[in-house]
Amino acid sequence: MFKDKVVLVTGGGTGIGLATAVEFARQGGLVVIAGRRVDRLEAALGQIQAVGRGDTLAMDVTDEAGVAAGIAEVVQRHGRLDVVVANAGFSVGGKVAELTDAEWRRQFDTNVFGLPNTVRHAMPELRKTEGRIALIGSVAAFLPSPKFGAYGASKATVRSIGETLTSELQGSPVSCTTIHPGFVESEIAFVDNEGVFQADRKDKRPAQLMWKADDAARVMVKAIAQRKGEFVFTGHGKFAVLLSRIAPWLIRRFAR
Repeated sequence: MFKDKVVLVTGGGTGIGLATAVEFARQGGLVVIAGRRVDRLEAALGQIQAVGRGDTLAMDVTDEAGVAAGIAEVVQRHGRLDVVVANAGFSVGGKVAELTDAEWRRQFDTNVFGLPNTVRHAMPELRKTEGRIALIGSVAAFLPSPKFGAYGASKATVRSIGETLTSELQGSPVSCTTIHPGFVESEIAFVDNEGVFQADRKDKRPAQLMWKADDAARVMVKAIAQRKGEFVFTGHGKFAVLLSRIAPWLIRRFAR
């Protein structure tokens, strides 16, 4: 499906982003992983090259000029752009009444504003190749989660952007797939409110519900290949989303 396609994955140096990049490479794609932490990108590149072709790109999705230059560089190096996975993101923790303005802005700068930055500058190239866009949301978009209101709000916005973009692309050769994972292995729990990785932090997410990143990548790439409009996984994620639609009072009680 993705043989000789050029794939750009933002936030591709770790977690779901890296696993997705490896899966695209396994399916024959030439995968460019982008991110702020160049050292992590270089370390991750070996995993991609173990199964296929890869490249790295230093890029901060909150810097619009940097995004424009980065996408131009991908096309200059590899001649085209077929798939963009807008995966860059992190989680700000804290109660709504206690989070600072700077923390809210930092959350939305990366998780929300970085996304249309990426889409806007990639779209002209994707139109040439009848390409695919994937926006990485979260089951948190559907569920209230105490102390993670900023993260949930950012992912709810991603969902709205994805639904709108899908509608706007009707009749276009370009597709948009918005993906909402449940609990998946990643470094998100180890990144603080400043966006800094802290190795000594504890991942408090339920281990018994955690999907392996490789398993998540397989279903995500399949959804992108099928040009699905919206895709929710894991099993517990699907169940939680269903409850949020048919029994929101139960979800609110559970959250409390």
